[in-house]
Amino acid sequence: MISNSSRIIGAVEIGTGKVVVLVGEITRGRSLNIVGVGVAPARGVMKGEVVDYKAACEATHHALEMAEKRAGAKLEAVWLAQSGGHLDAFYNEASVNVKSADNTVTALDIDSVCALAKEKELPAGRSRIHEIRRPFRLDGRAVPDPEHLSGKRLEVGYWIVHGSEGKISDNIHVVGGYHLEVRELVLASLASGSLLTTAEERAQGVLVIDIGKGVTDYVLYRDGHVLVTGTLPVAGDHLTNDLSIGLRVTLSQAEMLKLRHGRGTVQTRDKTDKVWLNGDGAFGDRQLPKMAIETISAARTMELLEVVRQKLGPAFVPEHCGAGVILTGGTAKLPGIEEAATRVFGLNARRGEPPSWVKEELKDPMFSSVLGIFQFGLRAAHEHALPARRKPGLLSNLTRLFATS
Repeated sequence: MISNSSRIIGAVEIGTGKVVVLVGEITRGRSLNIVGVGVAPARGVMKGEVVDYKAACEATHHALEMAEKRAGAKLEAVWLAQSGGHLDAFYNEASVNVKSADNTVTALDIDSVCALAKEKELPAGRSRIHEIRRPFRLDGRAVPDPEHLSGKRLEVGYWIVHGSEGKISDNIHVVGGYHLEVRELVLASLASGSLLTTAEERAQGVLVIDIGKGVTDYVLYRDGHVLVTGTLPVAGDHLTNDLSIGLRVTLSQAEMLKLRHGRGTVQTRDKTDKVWLNGDGAFGDRQLPKMAIETISAARTMELLEVVRQKLGPAFVPEHCGAGVILTGGTAKLPGIEEAATRVFGLNARRGEPPSWVKEELKDPMFSSVLGIFQFGLRAAHEHALPARRKPGLLSNLTRLFATS
């Protein structure tokens, strides 16, 4: 039973393969308990973007209804994971001369340089999602908080993430059709990164790659801060499509073959090793070379990871990524994908492990993004008083949390 002194928060991810809804209870003791889960096959969504509003609403509302029923509570607002190929980002920085006569940095200096770094206008039709601050620099040296320190020149930069106003609005309207307020948008990459990394790993440098069905999200940390984040419209369904074309089977059969026999690296050495197409050897079934399935899926996996590395560009320096690569998302369950990532990035790669507070039934990689939103909720609850219902606050500090965590 949900306590009267607790707060109910909801997290929603409208993915290409599944819609996931979690209902969480934050108690007065500031601990989190997941009290409701709703998962429904996605419809009307491609590459993380709504293409059929009615179908997307039906799937999302079904997942919301399921989660509320299991929680025994009604949601008033949710926080929505945001992904899709329409997302983009740029880095902008600014500097100011410290104004005080004794060169002591004041709050006004800090406000001024932050405002300047964030003031770059977006192209028409674009909307800001996150403004992620990097460390301040005072006379060229990095400082976490420059106030009251002595120096002449203060600099700061922001990684500004933005997306299509229309596509963001489509996602919000899908949830709004259930008479729910979307209180905050949270990048799926940042949510997963927060959940699956520790402060120590972020300080060492770590790359988190979330490979879903339709999109791949990634975030690179360095010196404890987000350095680069992005989204690619290439993911697990590309493996399925390649298997369908290469083996001349239907997409549904290709998906089944991927799940049963696909690999991120080729393991089979015997070309005569065969598998049944439908798995049961029934009349009309046919056999396919197991090596061919592995070869196709491994080639696409390597290509996908290579694209991520190319998108990271000069920001990715293996020597500055001491904690390696963490893989998550549904496609991260592909056997051998860790080895493929190790080859591409030249670093130790592993599948992400959620923190101990996550229940066993939610440890599947597909829950990383929505659980990541709750990770932010936990941090906010530990550092700030809980907000009143229907008032912004719980996740309005996300950008600050990204900058300081």
